[in-house]
Amino acid sequence: MIYLFFATGTEELEALGTADIIRRAGLKLQIVSITGQRLVTGAHGIQIQTDALIDEVEFFDADMLIFPGGMPGAANLASCPTLIERLKDHIIAGRPVAAICAAPFILGRLGMLEGKRATCYPGFEGELAGATCTGALVEQDGLFITAKGPAAVFEFGYAIVERMKDKATADALRQGMLWSEVK
Repeated sequence: MIYLFFATGTEELEALGTADIIRRAGLKLQIVSITGQRLVTGAHGIQIQTDALIDEVEFFDADMLIFPGGMPGAANLASCPTLIERLKDHIIAGRPVAAICAAPFILGRLGMLEGKRATCYPGFEGELAGATCTGALVEQDGLFITAKGPAAVFEFGYAIVERMKDKATADALRQGMLWSEVK
């Protein structure tokens, strides 16, 4: 199971675009609220009905954790003690994590990006302690996939699919979603 976390103020495009691509690939994904309520309001006032509450999630079956950005959404994710503890356990278990926009700062503040290539929304580079900030649209290094911001959502989603399934599936999605025509 892949878990994508949603907080008050999360960037809706990053969360829903990523979720859409992952589900199109046939991967199991749940959108998880950290607020205690299933209906959560994103950064632009769009209300999202999540699939589960964080207290209902069994993290032992987590294949990947995904952190969308947006502010104050990423800050709200970072201030959730349950989520941070589960994130640490997930990393210790050697399982992948993906974060986009402002959200890579969560990993950076925990020292998880030390010696890794990473990218984030411009202005958050100083929060990625020990990382080599590349400025790339999407960066993959070890357990981590990071992305720059809303415009990176497609490549971020495809990178997750490639990591969790295979390149052929990611490429087929690019074709089927006409992404290859955009570039």
